[in-house]
Amino acid sequence: MCGITGYIGFRDAYPIIINGLKRLEYRGYDSAGLILYDGDTIKMSKTKGKVSDLEKQVEKEISKGGNIGFGHTRWATHGVPNDVNSHPHFSESENLAIVHNGIIENYDTIKKELINRGYTFKSDTDTEVLINLIEEVKKQENVKLGKAVQIALSEVVGAYAITVFDKTKPNEFVVARLGSPIAIGIGTNNKEFFIASDASPFIEYTKNCVYLEDGEMAIIKIGRAIRVRKIQDDSLVDYSVLQLKLNLEQIEKGGYDHFMLKEIYEQPKAITDTFRGRMLVNKGLIRMAGVDDNIQKFLNAKRIIIVACGTSWHAGLVAEYLFEDIARIPVEVEYGSEFRYRNPIINEDDIVIAISQSGETADTLAAIKMAKSKDAFVFGVCNVVGSSIAREAHAGAYTHAGPEIGVASTKAFTTQITLLSLIALKLGLANGNISKTNYHTYLREMELIPKKVESLLAINDKVKYIANIYKDATNFLYLGRGFNFPVALEGALKLKEISYIHAEGYPAAEMKHGPIALIDENMPIVVIATRKGHYEKVVSNIQEIKARNGKIIAIVTQGDTTVKEIADHVIEVPETIEAFTPLLTTIPLQLLSYHIAVMLDRNVDQPRNLAKAVTVE
Repeated sequence: MCGITGYIGFRDAYPIIINGLKRLEYRGYDSAGLILYDGDTIKMSKTKGKVSDLEKQVEKEISKGGNIGFGHTRWATHGVPNDVNSHPHFSESENLAIVHNGIIENYDTIKKELINRGYTFKSDTDTEVLINLIEEVKKQENVKLGKAVQIALSEVVGAYAITVFDKTKPNEFVVARLGSPIAIGIGTNNKEFFIASDASPFIEYTKNCVYLEDGEMAIIKIGRAIRVRKIQDDSLVDYSVLQLKLNLEQIEKGGYDHFMLKEIYEQPKAITDTFRGRMLVNKGLIRMAGVDDNIQKFLNAKRIIIVACGTSWHAGLVAEYLFEDIARIPVEVEYGSEFRYRNPIINEDDIVIAISQSGETADTLAAIKMAKSKDAFVFGVCNVVGSSIAREAHAGAYTHAGPEIGVASTKAFTTQITLLSLIALKLGLANGNISKTNYHTYLREMELIPKKVESLLAINDKVKYIANIYKDATNFLYLGRGFNFPVALEGALKLKEISYIHAEGYPAAEMKHGPIALIDENMPIVVIATRKGHYEKVVSNIQEIKARNGKIIAIVTQGDTTVKEIADHVIEVPETIEAFTPLLTTIPLQLLSYHIAVMLDRNVDQPRNLAKAVTVE
């Protein structure tokens, strides 16, 4: 949530900033703003609404000249979404300007002290408090901007990624982070620098990038290598410059109407990329350095604890079935947001697997830190190279899904399941819980999954037809058993996220313990009824629904005739091993939610109140 982008160098800053803000829209926001420095004055424009609204306002309010500036998309925390609370914020003298992602938890105490010292405030934000604290420190301590930021941040409690500009020092930015990501793009010979919440705003200008670690700040000055210091003790940090592999084409829509639809259709390639080079079917090998280098830790583990949020939590539930069925290792799946607050029992022989598409999810990151403090081994599963979770974990593996811009995760879910399946298979073979024959069967079937997903995408028009029938429903139920119970949860989440229709997922047998009371002729029920796993039981559930006039949308295995005679609509998926059915059954559910949302004229890629990466609590 929230997005920062900035530029300092020799180019015209405005187009870089405004285009960068557009690329960060996926993160979720309710207002936008920017500053530009023309060598004389700082010009600011900001507004509640979209980046497109900001563009119109800039045309009216300010000239677009200048080689220095930064912008922000805000997701409201302190203060309602409005023009005044939008970022950037000035200090009282208007010499300093700031953009900020995160929350300053002790802002009220600091604000009262600053008011006692004569400061006044225009907004309700914690960010305006922070910039005035920096100004007060700079004035009282008679120090340069970098030192003032370092001292001020040592006094605040909370999370932040900030960029600060001082018009009396017009060739530099000060950037810092704690709990929220920030990336610095480095131009040739240090003649220009780019700031952003992720690398997407500047990938066409440079591939050289520095990701600040928690508790670090950087002083960025034209013509000089950046200096990175620890906030707490001001010591210099020996940082690494990474080479970005992201390219511009990956983050464009490529002819699709929405990023979400593009990403649904990218899943065959994303799944292939996730097992490419790791799963060597002809040799019967799975190679994953993060697991190989720590194989004894996994094999000696008394249990695996999976922590995640949202869609990643659903992938973790699938992984629970995978690890327990294939490797016979006990698994607990925890919400990151609950795990960190309930004083969990964590032992040094536990493995904690943290799953996050962005690698920046605040609650999951906090859970990692808690697990490490109790000497558990932490393995990260994420998509974004260089992200906080990737760096914080002891070891891990990337999903290689490519950029996921749509807020509602699609290819993140299937690639996470793919990766976790490989780990479960590797452990199951290593500890002798599956035979080599079954192991090779799994590998051969996994290799076929991308083609099967691709064939499923051909049913798009059929799903669209079903979506049109039920787009005006006010409630949905999603039912599944075994490996497909988490898919039912995920299908319901997708519909809620982007169409704003109430939907709930349940284990199919739990229908009789409450939800059956809701069923009538107006209630669509999506039932996952593949021939693998408790098929007869699910058929019985479908008959109970039909007896109460519920409208049944059934996901079945190709060639099924039994359910076809009962259900109102049937969507067929290819045959596969039960453990891999979630990789197929989730596809029509993604398409169903997408088409219903489009028909209801929802903002599919940026649904209200949601953010791609939840980097604050």
